[in-house]
Formats: sequence, C-alpha cells, structure tokens
Amino acid sequence: QVQLVESGGGLVQAGGSLRLSCAASGRIFSINTMGWYRQAPGKQRELVATVTSGGSTIYADSVKGRFTISRDNAKNTVFLQMNSLKPENTAFYYCNAIQLTRDYWGQGTQVTVSS
Repeated sequence: QVQLVESGGGLVQAGGSLRLSCAASGRIFSINTMGWYRQAPGKQRELVATVTSGGSTIYADSVKGRFTISRDNAKNTVFLQMNSLKPENTAFYYCNAIQLTRDYWGQGTQVTVSS
C-alpha cells in the first residue's frame, strides 16, 4: 500500500500563489507517475498536472504557464506551485500516484481563491 498526504492548501486572493505538497509513504517502490487532480463542486475530477519519475510533465491547458509541477524522487514528494490563481481554480486538490498498474489517491486539500 501507498499512502499519500497532501498539504499546502488554503485561502488566497485572486492573483496570489500557493504551493501544494504531497508525500508518499509505505510500499513506494516503482512509483512512476505522480500528479495532481482537482474537483470543484458539481464537477468531475480533472487532471491538473502530472510528472513521471524521469521528469516528463503534462499540464491541463487551463494551468499552463501558471502552475508548475515538480518532484523530489529521493523524498517521494511531489509539489504543485500555483501562481496567478483565479477564482475558478477553487477546488479540492488531490494527489495521485501510479505504482505499476495501481492508482493511489490522497485525501485532498482545499484550495479557495477569492475574487
């Protein structure tokens, strides 16, 4: 089993920044892709950004140029630097890790952007 613990969410004004962290623990061998997803009220969960162990990244079009995903493989931690936040970025943000063929999810952290 892999446990994922997120931190760094909170309330910020539009235009501000937040940095999310997600630490993986447990049986953490062979974790390839880690990433962030978000779910706003009444909407489906959607991809924000992912990063492989080799450093390849994928971003949702809506966050390109504003959000940066990074990863510390030695500490099994993934980060999401969110700049120029907009009210529409308000959502519960979930950390995800893929180990071989299995998906793991964190409990999520709330990000609220006020206008």
